[in-house]
Amino acid sequence: MADRITLEVARYRPESDSEPVMESYEVPLREHWAILDGLTYIKDHLDGSLSFRWSCRMGICGSCGMTVNGDPTLTCATFLTDYAPGPVRVEPLRNFPVIRDLVVDIGDFMEKLQAVKPWVVRDVHSPIEAGEYLQTPDELDEYKQFSMCINCMLCYSACPVYALEPHFLGPAAIALAQRYNLDSRDEGAAEREDVLSSPDGIWACTFVGECSAACPKDVDPAAAIQRYKVTAATQAVKNFLLPRGAR
Repeated sequence: MADRITLEVARYRPESDSEPVMESYEVPLREHWAILDGLTYIKDHLDGSLSFRWSCRMGICGSCGMTVNGDPTLTCATFLTDYAPGPVRVEPLRNFPVIRDLVVDIGDFMEKLQAVKPWVVRDVHSPIEAGEYLQTPDELDEYKQFSMCINCMLCYSACPVYALEPHFLGPAAIALAQRYNLDSRDEGAAEREDVLSSPDGIWACTFVGECSAACPKDVDPAAAIQRYKVTAATQAVKNFLLPRGAR
């Protein structure tokens, strides 16, 4: 195996570039180096102006999501040897405005995340001295899969609906809404209903499934969306047939 590999990295400096350009860098090809290690080598030894996000380097924080050879991926969990002999093309996540180089603007995602109230909502909070809100293992299993989301946004980069309809609420936001809707401690499902059931919510999804294929944590946002479609349809029928007090 060669001892070096080429990274073709998208560069965009808004003060001088009208659009991104690709620049090539030779980095060491080491057995345990991830794509992120290669980018760090470039920044430390070849070009200190390169901009990208990272934090934990352990596939937990979701900060280092980028497009590698056309696929959205966590660069801390994808290894250079997987792409040998190269070259490896590294670009920012698709479907997001690029701020600089490999850094994208996540403001739209954060607004959509906030809209679904991804926290436990309760009408009445028990006093602290009353102890914890207990759950059975079965109750935990209801939402555990969807709680594994790390907000890496790979699903948004992979989603063809979000690419065409930027108002779409998106896979991660809906999956996280379901995480709380299915939590036995939560009482906020009705507060999330209007957002999730809007034309830009679950009904915009065409069930391509690319979001689930791209998810590094096996959250399966496509399943969350389809499950809530059943819930929303059932609730719509109840709203039509039953008086308000009987729903």
